[in-house]
Amino acid sequence: MTHTDSTSKVEISPELLQSLSTMQQQPGDEIDLAELWRAIWAGKWIIVAITSLFTIASVFYALSLPNIYKSEALLAPAEQQSGGLGSMASQFGGLASLAGVNLGGGKTDKTGLALEIMKSRAFIFKFIEKHDLILPLMGVESWNSLTNELVYDEKVYDVLSQKWVREVNAPLKRKPSLQETYKEFQKIITINQDKKSSMLTVSIEYYSPKLAQQWVNWIVDAINEEMKLRDLHEANNSVNYLNSQLEETKVADFRNILYQLIEEQTKTIMFANVREQYALKTIDPALVPELKSGPKRALISVLGIFVGMVLSTLIVLVTYLIRKKAY
Repeated sequence: MTHTDSTSKVEISPELLQSLSTMQQQPGDEIDLAELWRAIWAGKWIIVAITSLFTIASVFYALSLPNIYKSEALLAPAEQQSGGLGSMASQFGGLASLAGVNLGGGKTDKTGLALEIMKSRAFIFKFIEKHDLILPLMGVESWNSLTNELVYDEKVYDVLSQKWVREVNAPLKRKPSLQETYKEFQKIITINQDKKSSMLTVSIEYYSPKLAQQWVNWIVDAINEEMKLRDLHEANNSVNYLNSQLEETKVADFRNILYQLIEEQTKTIMFANVREQYALKTIDPALVPELKSGPKRALISVLGIFVGMVLSTLIVLVTYLIRKKAY
């Protein structure tokens, strides 16, 4: 007779094993999270202390920053004098190009050209030199609203001796160069163009609200003068050349064409001389701002608090994990 074993084998499916494993892992995860929370709670005074230090430091830093004022002007492209250039361009465009005369046959973006000139080093160098802006751009640290005077950085410029005293490494010199000043000027000026309307916005941010407004006006005047001089130079050269051609030719028809070309260039010269805002016309002039545009002291303080909380929490957690690994 064959005896059977009373102990039967029980087969456990893989799904059941996975469920049991998951049930065993869940309490462990909850314990880890709880331990982390207890670690944070245990180090709460460290978190409070570090966060408080960052808060105080950020508040003091924000209060130490000088006020910045922004002045801006809205400009529109000035209407360009056309006269009979459009019709003449189709009739005598080839001849005019040989003479170096621009009849406006091709569309010239005067506003885009003015925008690029305003951003160029040559234009800014000339602007800085003309208005002697090296000292206010490189040697000033704030503005006294009570006395309406600039406050100079004693580590950079000595007001009594009127000498530059800053410590720099070669090839830089104690007196800032135009290249250094140009980089500083780029930080305070903003020029934007609306692609749809072609309107330009020129703004300057500076310690003194009065100087910010004055510099915007100077920039507008300077670019109009620059564009005017360029067109005058081109028109005068064209007239001189056309007059020389008149002396050399005896053909009546050709002389009539030259006379018409000279007339149009003369109109350009007259138009440039009588118009103050030659290339860009002021729509909304720059004003002396009454309210500061920066710094954002509240935002700086909030960021200080946030950084302090994150950093202190990380310090507490890292310290806890190091101690736990050591044990």
